[in-house]
Amino acid sequence: MRLELGQILIKDVQFGNETKIVDGTLFVNKEEIIKLVLEDEHIASADVELARPGESVRITPVKDVVEPRVKVEGPGGIFPGILSKVDVVGSGRTHVLKGCAVMTTGKIVGFQEGIVDMSGPGAGYTPFSKTLNIVLKADPVEGLKQHDHEKALRYAGFKTAAYIAEAGRNMKPDEVEVYETLPLFEGAEKYKDLPKVAYVQMLQSQGLLHDTYVYGVDAKQIVPTLLYPTEVFDGAIVSGNCVSSCDKNPTYVHMNNEVIKNLYAHHGKDINFVGMIITNENVYLADKERSSNWTAKLTKYLGLDGVIVSQEGFGNPDTDLIMNCKKIEKEGVKTVIITDEYAGRDGASQSLADADPAADAVVTGGNANEVIVLPKMDKVIGDTQYVDVIAGGFDGSLREDGSIEVEIQAITGATNETGFGYLTARGK
Repeated sequence: MRLELGQILIKDVQFGNETKIVDGTLFVNKEEIIKLVLEDEHIASADVELARPGESVRITPVKDVVEPRVKVEGPGGIFPGILSKVDVVGSGRTHVLKGCAVMTTGKIVGFQEGIVDMSGPGAGYTPFSKTLNIVLKADPVEGLKQHDHEKALRYAGFKTAAYIAEAGRNMKPDEVEVYETLPLFEGAEKYKDLPKVAYVQMLQSQGLLHDTYVYGVDAKQIVPTLLYPTEVFDGAIVSGNCVSSCDKNPTYVHMNNEVIKNLYAHHGKDINFVGMIITNENVYLADKERSSNWTAKLTKYLGLDGVIVSQEGFGNPDTDLIMNCKKIEKEGVKTVIITDEYAGRDGASQSLADADPAADAVVTGGNANEVIVLPKMDKVIGDTQYVDVIAGGFDGSLREDGSIEVEIQAITGATNETGFGYLTARGK
């Protein structure tokens, strides 16, 4: 499967009478977006604001972040099974409005939502301080249940991103990236001298408001299966969860999965990147055993030499992560796991809730319990009243002067487990 990603570089975003791109500036029609969002009877009010890198702006509580993309050639459309039909995506050409993002906020859905500061020390912990953000603030009608509120806000973000992306449909891209995965046996023959490597992506699926969707299907309802990695770039996997914002994968992260991009960078050179296996994260032991058994079975069936496994979330999913690791290793497949840590504010506590000697190759996204003070911003998009109760916050997090003391767990993307962030380690 071969996919071209045509990058249309966005250098600024402004409001305008027409949604269009002129000389790298994205103009968005605010009224049309609001009208589109209010088509959903579950949304009582909506507004759109802009946030640019370096501005004294705080956005909270952040629900999701979405990159505007539009399918211009090939089968299907962006967000299959949600906004588009369930055709298999991942081939042809897709145009990307690179440098901007649609961000959703409003009344809190679940306590695990985040903060994005566009400047100051907090900006260094979130990749979304570097994007030109079209922020959609949408509040639900009275009495709406949490899962309906989450769905309404999720769809509002997708529809807004799809609407904006149409501005780039007929444009000539500034850059074109090409990604290709051959059918399994064809690829094995072409790259027969290279080790066969796959990516195992664990999808958050641990109950209500901990959902991830694959072609519109809740990942709780799937068993581990195979995907072409290019399918992910077309929105085949989207976020619908409210796990801690530091290590949740917003839809933007799925669409720009760094593990996939880096494996493609090595493909045909020192590895044969054969594809990806998706699996879920479960609540009950029997479900954890089933999924990890199937994941290990697929790595053996594909004849892999190595895999990279990424987690989403922490605590209970640590068990799924370690189960996957030790069972894959038992099949003779070398395994690297990507996680983050909850090692206490002093960094001295046990980092993961589970462990095994087989997990001897580990990449960490950082310690989510690290504490930071975020200074007052001149402008807040959303509402800071929830800061004391979101994951990473505590009673008194929001100070009288408008500054916030929280664990970096509260910052969107701070310890992302696909490497979509800025934390790193340096040797002395």
